[in-house]
Amino acid sequence: MRTFSFSRLIPSLIIALGIIVVVAAYAVTSHAATTNANTLTFSRSVALPGVVLPAGTYVFDIANPNSSQDVVIVRQNRQVHYMGFTLPVQRPPRMPLDQPVTLREARPDSAAPIDTWFPLGSSSGHQFIYR
Repeated sequence: MRTFSFSRLIPSLIIALGIIVVVAAYAVTSHAATTNANTLTFSRSVALPGVVLPAGTYVFDIANPNSSQDVVIVRQNRQVHYMGFTLPVQRPPRMPLDQPVTLREARPDSAAPIDTWFPLGSSSGHQFIYR
């Protein structure tokens, strides 16, 4: 009669556990690498709470996607122009998925405030909080 030996099974279990750890680490890393960042170009000045952005190209992103989806950061050439809390909102039903922002009304001689940023292709967005 042949006996079963756990000592022969241990190396196989260690290898299997190692493979599981590597696969899990890869999955977490690739998930963390995804971003909602959008590069947006404005042909005229726009406003965010407390700041006016001159016409130009800016990157809108979630400040820390691993902890909070409520803080939006806006950069231009690595310089931060805005960072602040937002409110989560759903994209209006008839709004095209390739429309990244909605604007509030403004006087003709002033910058239009950005009301909401919707990451391209996303059904939810970030409404800026004005006081």
